[in-house]
Amino acid sequence: MSDEPLRIDKWLWAARFFKTRSLAAKAVDGGRVRLNGESAKPSRGLKPGDELAIRVGELEWVVEVKALSRQRGPAAQAALLYAEREDSRARRQAAIALRKAQPHPAAGVKGRPTKKDRRLIHRFTGS
Repeated sequence: MSDEPLRIDKWLWAARFFKTRSLAAKAVDGGRVRLNGESAKPSRGLKPGDELAIRVGELEWVVEVKALSRQRGPAAQAALLYAEREDSRARRQAAIALRKAQPHPAAGVKGRPTKKDRRLIHRFTGS
């Protein structure tokens, strides 16, 4: 761990927010990562004390950078690189609980289509 500026995409990869550095760079380019409230490029320098808002899917983290690391290590070591804000953690856990409480998207689908369903499918697809 060092304290000289580090690329945002490298830090996001090392902190295990993204599986690859290229995915992290695409997220930053796509505007899903904000540095101190502003959009940034993947090559922008990151230093301890900076605040990142990271959106992955429907979840969002707001974290303060505590340390920098150029290498991706175990999850326990990656968790030492940042501190998540309490309101961010509460929102994220509420979203996870809400998603778990909803029924599975395919819960209403049961078995093979009926003859009526097949006719509707054929009419819709034109075959």
